[in-house]
Amino acid sequence: MARTVDPNRVAERRRAITFAAAEQFATYGYERTTATQIARAAGLSSGSVFYYFKDKAAVFRSIFELSIPEHTELVARHIDRTDCLGAILDIVDGLASEALDPAAPGLMFELLRRLGQDDELAKVVLEDARLSAEALAALLDRGIRTGQLDPGFEPMETARWILAVVDGAFLNADPANPYDPRPLVRATVSRLLRPIETENR
Repeated sequence: MARTVDPNRVAERRRAITFAAAEQFATYGYERTTATQIARAAGLSSGSVFYYFKDKAAVFRSIFELSIPEHTELVARHIDRTDCLGAILDIVDGLASEALDPAAPGLMFELLRRLGQDDELAKVVLEDARLSAEALAALLDRGIRTGQLDPGFEPMETARWILAVVDGAFLNADPANPYDPRPLVRATVSRLLRPIETENR
């Protein structure tokens, strides 16, 4: 009789491996991190990693695959708000908060190195960026139509610029001197999108 697979247990083990792998990749880099290291950090047997994942590349991708449902949930909390600038700033705040993770700088470095080598990884990152950009563009468009935001900016183009500002929080993170980038990110985006009525004050 075939052994019954508990999907909750599988999901739990995969998540444990993903979180352990994030720390290992950030600390030692993709190339120098082994499946044995990841399994040990996750508190699992050495063969567990490749039972739950096809290969090391799939483990690395899983770190960024987690972002899609998390960011979808973040957007869902704010997408229907009528205060468009406030909603945009809260989404930006949520995205930038991930730069507070001590592993973020190392993972960003490894991500940039891996993107040209893993088409599946590139698809994951692009899909995540698309979802965030579309949500921001929708809020920008609504804000422009209701007179809350400067009508001089094209929504999707502006959304991509906003995400570039968020990316800057990761690219400029300094593990030796950690700081919270959110106030600066919020201020940058707020000044870019400040309501029309404040322009001539």
